[in-house]
Amino acid sequence: MVTLRSYRQEDENASIALWLETWKLAYPSIDFDKRVDWWRARWRDELVPAARIVVAEQDGAMAGFVTIDAAGYLDQLVVGPAYWGSETARLLMDEAKRLSPSGVTLKVNADNARAIRFYVRNGFAKTGDEMNASGRAVDIMAWRP
Repeated sequence: MVTLRSYRQEDENASIALWLETWKLAYPSIDFDKRVDWWRARWRDELVPAARIVVAEQDGAMAGFVTIDAAGYLDQLVVGPAYWGSETARLLMDEAKRLSPSGVTLKVNADNARAIRFYVRNGFAKTGDEMNASGRAVDIMAWRP
């Protein structure tokens, strides 16, 4: 059974490893190993200080996590591949909505059809689009209660 808990500093390495594993599977043509130092700095300097981070755990191992800031921006929803298709992502999304009851916004790569289907099933609608720093098309999505 998956349980949720608040992020702890000792979760950093597991969080970064899970981020790396999932992104490498989602976009195998991108060398995410080269981005780990950038991601670690962003994690420490931007996400941890500004967002609530909730960890999904099963049998003492991290199954996923979600980050949501005070404005309701969901920067990361990461679920380990072993948990894809399980209730883990929905539990994390439900927790993000609970932490931001007035609404949640997020950005998702426009070519990430699997993630977009998940967000739509969870009540999100596309509200805009843009290009990210890597030149990829991004959908802006929002959930409102």
